[in-house]
Amino acid sequence: MNAPVLEIEHYTKSYDGKRNAVDDLTLTVHAGDIYGFIGQNGAGKTTTLRACAGVLDFKTGDIRVGGTSIQKDPVRCKQMTAYIPDNPDLYDFLTGIQYLNFIGDIFGVEKPVRKERIERYAGMFRIEGDLGSLIGAYSHGMKQKLALTAALLHAPTLLLLDEPFVGLDPEAAFRLKEVFRELCENGAAIFFSTHVLDVAEKLCNRIAIIKDGRLVADGKTDEVRGDESLEQVFLEVLGGES
Repeated sequence: MNAPVLEIEHYTKSYDGKRNAVDDLTLTVHAGDIYGFIGQNGAGKTTTLRACAGVLDFKTGDIRVGGTSIQKDPVRCKQMTAYIPDNPDLYDFLTGIQYLNFIGDIFGVEKPVRKERIERYAGMFRIEGDLGSLIGAYSHGMKQKLALTAALLHAPTLLLLDEPFVGLDPEAAFRLKEVFRELCENGAAIFFSTHVLDVAEKLCNRIAIIKDGRLVADGKTDEVRGDESLEQVFLEVLGGES
């Protein structure tokens, strides 16, 4: 088995001190994994992803990226990670290229490498002609594509995404799946939430299902699915709720 890239051990998070938004979650994402994280709204997916990205603190449990605890050395973990929330909050007063260069500076990406990656990914997502425009003029889908391009600039070991296919046109969604596979072939890992179960079923080699903050299913996609579709399994886990 490949080396662990993301290790979540007994992670628990409560916002009000009464109810746990995530309750004793343990799972491991290995190099080469495209790991789908599914559950209803409010199940704890975004809370978990934000903690893994180091933007949400917690007191119970531990999360490690590449063997490093995010609580002990968050900067080191963030250097290895790219995180894209479900609604990327970008700087509307910057142009696309200014934003990409800003992100490249933060991660210390050398300019020749940065230029090559910007050309590649902006071209792949067909926003190369819009990089001179202010981000405030971008559509939601264009902002999503810009956020994806920025996330890939430093060749992250771990890519965390919250509903990454929302707002993407079919071609961009196809290209993103190709990027996922390429990154994983090169030793990275993908951990993403999604409501699009057919995408998860076809794309992911591993699936985790979370309900009311607790992990209720986890494993290889074929094992979690069994002889049914992932949609059928998901509905059964939810007790027949839609």
